[in-house]
Amino acid sequence: MPRQSRIDAPGALHHVIARGIDGTAIFRDEKDRKSFLDRLDVIFKETGTACYAWALLSNHFHLLLRTGAAPLSRVMRRLMTGHAVSFNLRHGRRGHLFQNRYKSILCQEDAYFLELVRYIHLNPLRAGLVHDMAHLDGYPFSGHAVVMGTATQSCQHVDEVLSCFGKHQGQAQIKYRDFIAQGIEQGRREDLTGGGLVRSLGGWASVRNLHEAGLRATGDERILGDSDFVEQMLAAGEDEFERRHALKARGITVDAVAERVATLLAIPVKEVWLSGRYKRTVEARSLVCYVAVREIGVTMRSLAGRFSISTAAVSKAVARGRRIIEEKGIRMDKLIS
Repeated sequence: MPRQSRIDAPGALHHVIARGIDGTAIFRDEKDRKSFLDRLDVIFKETGTACYAWALLSNHFHLLLRTGAAPLSRVMRRLMTGHAVSFNLRHGRRGHLFQNRYKSILCQEDAYFLELVRYIHLNPLRAGLVHDMAHLDGYPFSGHAVVMGTATQSCQHVDEVLSCFGKHQGQAQIKYRDFIAQGIEQGRREDLTGGGLVRSLGGWASVRNLHEAGLRATGDERILGDSDFVEQMLAAGEDEFERRHALKARGITVDAVAERVATLLAIPVKEVWLSGRYKRTVEARSLVCYVAVREIGVTMRSLAGRFSISTAAVSKAVARGRRIIEEKGIRMDKLIS
């Protein structure tokens, strides 16, 4: 059976899990872990990716993140390839480090955000890397310590988590910690990490009840949410694929987008491709990058070559382009129709 494509959209919440190939350790010591976290900070900052929870185990890691200007696939490719190259060089190793593909689960935020934060942050305790909550509070390789204020990680958005527990930081941290501790007895949550139909319906009891009633509901292992949310996200994924295919079939290329942007901004098309910092050029470049990446699926690397700028600069341009479109109320059909 062919593997299913990723489901992603700007602002989508994902639970990401990546494992070492054949159970191989992807972190052998603290230096490996610190190197990974340094890379995480840089990449998430450059791509506008928000991280709410994370945990590093010996042979896998968990992330709870929200995609920004860059699609999840590009963020994870940079992160995992960079770590694999660094790890292999440091340990004199060759070959693949990670198990095929990372697993990404698109999550229904209202229902699962805090449950996923708790599940991910308790991983070191379940794995026996720490012995109790007191040790977890200071464990530097899980986002829990960052929320508690005993560790720092610049890419982690702590305020979004603590705001769920109160307005004052100290009191919110106490309530957050109590919430985390209440999850210890739950053990491994299969409903949060596998079995799309089970996840989408809220557990095996719901599946069994539906089966006994002779009913079926939509489920998908790439999505964590109720049946309506699953159907909505599947439809959105199909719509995005069909839209991109239709645009390419109509000849909507990067050059075509550049011409439309030039017309919209009333500038010569050659100014779109200039590499300077002039306001009109930056605005035009940002609009082209946003439309090319998010609407027709052009890679940031190819755009970096076209504009003679870095991939990080393209990522920033994509984010800036989205802001320009929102602030000026630019209709997308003027750029891709």
